[in-house]
Amino acid sequence: MLPIGSIVYLREGTSKIMILNRAPILPSEETEVEGIWYDYSGCFYPQGLNPNNVFYFNEGNIDEVVFEGFKDEEEERFQKLFQDWQEENKSNIKKGTVTGPLE
Repeated sequence: MLPIGSIVYLREGTSKIMILNRAPILPSEETEVEGIWYDYSGCFYPQGLNPNNVFYFNEGNIDEVVFEGFKDEEEERFQKLFQDWQEENKSNIKKGTVTGPLE
């Protein structure tokens, strides 16, 4: 899992994306799950956050890591807690899929 602030290219993408968030959960219209989560949300780099241009993607959608964000002991702890959360919530929250490139 990449830290917040990491800069990546997505597969078939032509713009750099900066990771803003990990495991964002979007509302689900499916009745059997509470929400749909993705590994990351991001925005165009260097433009920054524009609410109309937030992208949701997974680890498998990343083609190249250009820059890896800051890591410290809190980041390591977060990753451990996140793995525990994933295990506890795997039946309540469905992982989303990304099927196409950014347009």
